[in-house]
Amino acid sequence: MTYYVGALGGISTLSGDAGSHLSQQAADSSSYKPDNGAALNVFAGMHLHNWFSLQGNYIRSQNDLLLTSVSSGSNTFYAQTRTSSTQAAVLDFLLYFRSRRSRIRPYLGTGGGVLWLRSRAKRLVASGGVPDLPPSTFSSNRPVFRSHVGIDLRLTRKLDFRYSFSEMIATNTISRELSPPGPSRLKVFQNLFGLVLRF
Repeated sequence: MTYYVGALGGISTLSGDAGSHLSQQAADSSSYKPDNGAALNVFAGMHLHNWFSLQGNYIRSQNDLLLTSVSSGSNTFYAQTRTSSTQAAVLDFLLYFRSRRSRIRPYLGTGGGVLWLRSRAKRLVASGGVPDLPPSTFSSNRPVFRSHVGIDLRLTRKLDFRYSFSEMIATNTISRELSPPGPSRLKVFQNLFGLVLRF
């Protein structure tokens, strides 16, 4: 059994969402648009076999958001910028497609854990009437499912370069704060690059 630790950094992308409500008296719509941000994945694991590994992760990302809402029934609207950060603790199972003796080792990983999301208002860009604004700060703890693919490239006897593309899926706390709320789950996509040190 071989143990390893590593750290990856890169780009985080959140999925957007939109909600709408139509009636004979009014049409309401809302949405949020995320910007790309920074991501960090620190991990430790063990190679159980030539083809299997178990890995524990701490994952963090931060993204800016633009929330908008329009209500024809109450003649209100707003546009608000926010910052949103996610932190997750995830246990992964990795399946490699080449043995440990190979210099190039593609893998597929999947696992689950807990995701903590916190969002904070930055600036009210525009508003009209008395809109139903989301709280200045809101947060949540939710179960999260993670899947990722990647490749380890051997640099030295103990050191690998790793590329990983991952997706995390959880209940969308941001969408629940829209008015009207959005229907989609939160998806966090990450493109990550870094190093793996084997013992």
